[in-house]
Amino acid sequence: MSASDDPRRVHFHSPEYLVDRLDAIAELFDKDRTDLLVEAIREYIEETADSETFQELVATKYYDDQLEFETVKQLVGAETAQRLRLLKADLEDEPLDLAAPDDVDVYDGDITTVDTEADDR
Repeated sequence: MSASDDPRRVHFHSPEYLVDRLDAIAELFDKDRTDLLVEAIREYIEETADSETFQELVATKYYDDQLEFETVKQLVGAETAQRLRLLKADLEDEPLDLAAPDDVDVYDGDITTVDTEADDR
């Protein structure tokens, strides 16, 4: 068991009817209330992390320096976080200030013109 898998006590308040339903489900499946809560939280986190909206929000906040890389890694996983890190670095690079080439004919001499006055009639 790794350090991140070590159980941590969490205290929160919940409406009584939810706790009653949870206890009834736990009894039905012969499980512990805590096991059901952990399973529900895990499923919610996995569903949320896979959501395109969630990933866009994480990316936006990361690009705006509102989230640290380690937090991004926890939220979307190491692979996606690394991809976002590379994209962010690319976005932060100064664009190249290159003048358009004047010695290259990109149209290869075949220029087509459009008569816009004909459309106005």
